[in-house]
Amino acid sequence: MVYRGRIEKGVAVLEGDARLPDGTVVEVVPVEPPAVPEKVDPVYRLYELAMPSGIPDLAENIDHYLYGHPKASDEQE
Repeated sequence: MVYRGRIEKGVAVLEGDARLPDGTVVEVVPVEPPAVPEKVDPVYRLYELAMPSGIPDLAENIDHYLYGHPKASDEQE
């Protein structure tokens, strides 16, 4: 059986109502604290800011809308 607890003033104090008789041989294994998650680069959370643009050909003509280049559909004609 596994008992959990913590060390207080050099003595292992078990959680709950766990009682072990005096003289019981135990093995104490420290539990590693959970790792602190690394900060996520905001660029990976960009999708949270996405919203509908109402421009149906935005993916195809992104250069037109950003830089004023001719639309891809105009170049094909």
